[in-house]
Amino acid sequence: MLRILLCNDDGVYAPGLKTLKKHLVDLGEVVVVAPLTERSTTGHTLTLDHPLRLVEIEKNVYGCSGFPADCTLMGLGHIFKDKKPTVVISGINKGANLGQDIFYSGTVAAAREATFHGVKAIAVSLVVDFSNLNAREHYYDSAAKVIRLAVQEKLYERIPEFTVLNINVPNLPFQELQGVRFAVPGFRNYSEDIEERTDFRKRQYFWIGGVYRGHNETPNTDTTVVDQGAVSLSFLSINSNEKSDDKISQLLGDRILREKK
Repeated sequence: MLRILLCNDDGVYAPGLKTLKKHLVDLGEVVVVAPLTERSTTGHTLTLDHPLRLVEIEKNVYGCSGFPADCTLMGLGHIFKDKKPTVVISGINKGANLGQDIFYSGTVAAAREATFHGVKAIAVSLVVDFSNLNAREHYYDSAAKVIRLAVQEKLYERIPEFTVLNINVPNLPFQELQGVRFAVPGFRNYSEDIEERTDFRKRQYFWIGGVYRGHNETPNTDTTVVDQGAVSLSFLSINSNEKSDDKISQLLGDRILREKK
């Protein structure tokens, strides 16, 4: 029997998560474990210094007091403790997880945690334009249909060990999607402004802000693929795919030997 654990970082009440569950629930056993509050951009945080709370909101839907990776652990170690899920799917995230953003992402972290325990994992995001949130509808149904088809085709069986399949879907009606392309992570440019303010007690405080300034126009990257209206698929592996550089290790090794003398 197909068993699916759903997680996210936008919270258990997020519309993207609800839409995803609606599109998958007839395919097998679907269980949701998601944060009770929004935990966006929290990365791969785990709660080790205080207890976790698990609240059953409705049948097979649980809210967790922790972070996205905590939710995956709770699902694997508690809800599915007797039999692992077939696949963990994290999302649908409100906003892109492209380029370097994947390192901040709680959505990706929830999926990544599953790979640590030998479970296939998919992260899925809807590429919403945060600079103009009211300009168009959020097409969560488009992303949910993409994931439903991916599950039906058993794409999760093709994911390598210790690897997350990261899927980003343009915020378009399903019929307007320009196909699917495999891509490598690109690079997104932000102004990275630090805004300085003063509270009513005349104490200084700061907001990390900045605006998105577009992406590097590099072919076959996730940022470019999505910008062209296509669904982006990327493998995110904890094992480096880069060729080793023996020269670097030799330089450092020689330096350590000299230091010892």
